[in-house]
Amino acid sequence: MYKTPCSRLSGLVGVSVKQQLVKNVPVCTRTARSLIQLHRRDPSNWLTYQHLNFLKRQYVTKNNSELHQRAIPKQAPALTIVDDRDDSIERQVQRISTIDPVVTDTVSQPEDVVTSKAQPEITILKPNTEDATVQQDSVSSTVGTSDETPHVHVETDEAREARLDRQWKQLKVDVADLPDVYARLAKIKLTALVVISGAAGFAMAPVPFDPIMFFVSSLGTGLASCAANSINQYFEVPFDSNMNRTKNRPLVRGQISPLHAVSFALACGIPGVALLTLAVNPLTGFLGALNIFLYTCCYTPLKRLSITNTWVGAVVGAIPPVMGWTAATGSLDLGALLMGGFLFSWQFPHFNALSWNLREDYSRGGYRMMSVTHPGMCKRVALRHSVGLIGLSTLAPVLDVTAWTFPVVSLPINLYISYLAFQFYRKGDRSSARKLFFCSLWHLPMLLLLALLCKKRRNQEEPTLPPASLPLTLQS
Repeated sequence: MYKTPCSRLSGLVGVSVKQQLVKNVPVCTRTARSLIQLHRRDPSNWLTYQHLNFLKRQYVTKNNSELHQRAIPKQAPALTIVDDRDDSIERQVQRISTIDPVVTDTVSQPEDVVTSKAQPEITILKPNTEDATVQQDSVSSTVGTSDETPHVHVETDEAREARLDRQWKQLKVDVADLPDVYARLAKIKLTALVVISGAAGFAMAPVPFDPIMFFVSSLGTGLASCAANSINQYFEVPFDSNMNRTKNRPLVRGQISPLHAVSFALACGIPGVALLTLAVNPLTGFLGALNIFLYTCCYTPLKRLSITNTWVGAVVGAIPPVMGWTAATGSLDLGALLMGGFLFSWQFPHFNALSWNLREDYSRGGYRMMSVTHPGMCKRVALRHSVGLIGLSTLAPVLDVTAWTFPVVSLPINLYISYLAFQFYRKGDRSSARKLFFCSLWHLPMLLLLALLCKKRRNQEEPTLPPASLPLTLQS
């Protein structure tokens, strides 16, 4: 059969491999059967994300005291437990009329005629007075009297609304409501703060102001922020549903499908990063993509794992002013890091004060925030970074970003937020946390505005070449 030694060798190898495969087929079959049986026994522990259609349907399950988000299986019509009745029709339930007990009186007979056989019959047909009274009371209590009016169960409007709120229902979104849904999905207020901080970094850059580049970089930064916030809400649907602050978000309420939300995120993220990369510069586009990755893939899961999520979130918030600086200059300088440092330190008194009054909500959502797990550290970190803003303001003229008037004019607002942070550290109550939070809302815009007013005008200070040096340069 085999004419050459090489063919014999290849034939022997092929036969041996075939024999090994035949031996392993039963083992693989048993393994596959065991996996299928395990999936049928406990399907809740298995992910059912087979196709992209899983984004159209999802639900929340609880397994081992942890919430998980998985695709909802297709329900059979027979197993659906839904109250499909028309709520406009009231069901009337009438009680059955009372049935009068029938007691037959026997004809009186002489004592000599009554025999022993008739005595049990008289006892059955004519019970004593007490037994008849008990029987009549029991029948009347369960059935009701014949004079009673039919009982009609009337459901009030409040009870009906409460019952419908407890039921799961899919909301249909009108096209006119989509702008509001998109605004809440993108966290429009947070996105506006990101764009403002990026614009401040662009304006502080030591280059001439370019309005077109300013508009393009602001637009790309805003689109990247919308994408990151939308993906964040998609991942946190099971946990947002347990918090009063986030239970009315579009994905939690079911106003839009998860596929719709992810499509909106892609429609914002891809053009945003492409705009920053192609129209501005690759460094700014890289920072925009990095910020989306840090926010969605690092900060979002860390919120339920460790308190380091606050520091990662502070880095995410510090990148937008750096993006504005790089959009104007095309390079990453010490001035860009200083602008990012302002945002980094400001976020700790801002967010720690906010989370202090939301500790119950974060605890229900399963988020490991400093205010929940390390309350003492939460107050110390807020005070430390509030004082750090004074040092960063003093460092600005040293790095030749602002004039020396900036540390002086910014000292009052920095001292005031440091004072409120000290009160929060000392008292640790809701009132001090609320004052610190509201102070942080106007402190950052004021600090950036003062920095812009005290910005160094480099075009006036740069040395100019003497008139005689120009021909010499050209001749050389």
